[in-house]
Amino acid sequence: MGPGSLQQPMWRAIAVFRFAALAYVLVIVARDVRDYTRPLAALPVLVVLLGWTVATAYAYARPVWRRWPLLGADLLMSVAVLVVTPWVVGRTALNAGAPTLGVAWQAGPVLTWAVSGGRRRGVVAALVVGGADLAVRERLTRSSLTGTALMLLAALAVGHVVRLTSAAEERWQRAVALEAATREREAATRERERLARGIHDSVLQVLALVQRRGAHLDGEAGELARLAGEQEEALRALIAREPADDDGQLLDLRTLIGRYTSPLVSVATPATPVRLPAGTAREIGAAVGAALDNVERHCGPQARAWVLVEDEGGAVIVSVRDEGPGLPPGRLDEAAGQGRLGVAQSIRGRIGDLGGTVTITSVAGEGTEVELTVPRLDP
Repeated sequence: MGPGSLQQPMWRAIAVFRFAALAYVLVIVARDVRDYTRPLAALPVLVVLLGWTVATAYAYARPVWRRWPLLGADLLMSVAVLVVTPWVVGRTALNAGAPTLGVAWQAGPVLTWAVSGGRRRGVVAALVVGGADLAVRERLTRSSLTGTALMLLAALAVGHVVRLTSAAEERWQRAVALEAATREREAATRERERLARGIHDSVLQVLALVQRRGAHLDGEAGELARLAGEQEEALRALIAREPADDDGQLLDLRTLIGRYTSPLVSVATPATPVRLPAGTAREIGAAVGAALDNVERHCGPQARAWVLVEDEGGAVIVSVRDEGPGLPPGRLDEAAGQGRLGVAQSIRGRIGDLGGTVTITSVAGEGTEVELTVPRLDP
């Protein structure tokens, strides 16, 4: 839909009005021509009206011509017809209440101005034409005043409709633009998903190959195969997870943490829901999962762990405690220096992005406790 397309029917309606008004003028002139002072002079006036009606119907059909030169000439033509009326019709007939040569036709330019510029422009045109109509009469009559008032009302009404039409068209264009942008985003999302599927498939195949080829090996090669198998499973779980719209969504943290419950992992949560924004809850759950992975990796596959969730109103605290041998002093800094960033990125990085803190307490021979504290902001 192009600019001004909703106004096209109004321009066509004005063209129809002009031809209908011209037909009415012909009827009035045919009825009263014998009473005119110069009856023969009415003929060229009618020819000019016919030619101008045809010309304006053609010109206004093209948006590029709906500009001031044509609008001004149109208004001047209506005024000119009123100016020659006393000479053709005669003062006596006008004073007796005879209509002008323009009659209803002279309202055409008023409606045109209202459509082109709204109520203000239409009122200006109505005042010009109405003033000219009153000026050519020596005596004001009720019919002449009524005609001017009707033109003013028509200008106001049509101008108001045009304003509403313009506002509706702007809203329509914004809606169309928004829909187009939404379609583009959906198409881009589908393309990213298609590319991601191809990349994920290739990575999964490589991880699976490494896991199969190295499963029977010992030492570092066997450890590499085991890690490849774990990452394959994690990546498959990530791909299979349905995308969620997190806008305004709240999740119960108990549900996410409760998934880690197993014969070796005990989870304790409050009796009431611990609702957090979906993104926050998922990040806390992922950090807990990383902490439990560390327990299994460093304490052995049979190590026990305990997870405690506490909702203190202003913050949510999640503790992960194990029964392992504990961490020697400086072990975390040493691991980070060696590029092993599981704790730094998977746990501290996630919680830090949420504005929270991570406290790790470890005593040799007594296990390790990882405490995650995240500010709880209720919407």
